[in-house]
Amino acid sequence: MATQSLTLPVPEATAPPAKVQQPRRKFPVGKTAVTTAAAVLAVLWLIPFAWATVTAFKSETDAASPKVSWVPPSGFTVDAFAKVFQDGNIPLWTWNSLYTSAAITVITLVISALVAYALSRIDFRGKKILMTVIIASIIIPPPVLMIPLFYQMVGLRMIDTPWAIILPQVIHPAMVFVLKKFFDQIPRELEEAAVMDGATRMRIFAQIILPLSRPILAAVAIFVFISAWNNFLWPFISTNDGSILTLPVGLQTIKSAYGIQYAQNMASALLAALPLILVFLFFQRQIIKGVATTGLAGT
Repeated sequence: MATQSLTLPVPEATAPPAKVQQPRRKFPVGKTAVTTAAAVLAVLWLIPFAWATVTAFKSETDAASPKVSWVPPSGFTVDAFAKVFQDGNIPLWTWNSLYTSAAITVITLVISALVAYALSRIDFRGKKILMTVIIASIIIPPPVLMIPLFYQMVGLRMIDTPWAIILPQVIHPAMVFVLKKFFDQIPRELEEAAVMDGATRMRIFAQIILPLSRPILAAVAIFVFISAWNNFLWPFISTNDGSILTLPVGLQTIKSAYGIQYAQNMASALLAALPLILVFLFFQRQIIKGVATTGLAGT
């Protein structure tokens, strides 16, 4: 019986697959330039802060030395901080700054949000004039208003009271402008649907506008709190009672009979700035998000 030979088909030679040329990535020159500039500015800001921190941990002799040194010859010490706590009432001043700044923040948020919502959603006579006055008042330097505000507080018999510190700082035209700009971006259809369901104007504001405005409200609250905490001139003018001094004013009352105490001054500055640094570290995301959502970066 003849056997048939089995022939297998020979596979055809295939050419190697052509290499797919990937598109070249464009070099983001603009983004790199902005990042580099931001990094340089950050370093320029950190150098004075680092120097102030190092000076605060020096002895007064090393701090007053004309020779620049990041590492003091006699070593680091906390004598400056101990002197500040010994001569001043830091806990009381910190508490005064805390509750006055918190009160200013809450009252400012309520007033600014209501005014901004009215300017954004309600048409009334004189609206354009009022908006012009608010924008124009942003450029007025605060020291110009010190004398009228002082006489007003004297007339109201509020000098040397916490209300003398709080009330003149609750009006922030810039915050009204920022909130109005944000409220303008909220679709009006949401309010029209709520009106059809029988919601009142205040209910719409409280249950629709405010929940949608949490990022900008958080940013405004942080900005106002920082501004109130750092304010030195007005609390210094309106208070003489040592029991209601704020932290920036109280730290300035700690003086020495031996001239300028550089280490002690730097220690006082760090103590005053520490709460604000902590606030920014905890709420930096809200600050960045709030600024981004206002559209101010493009104006």
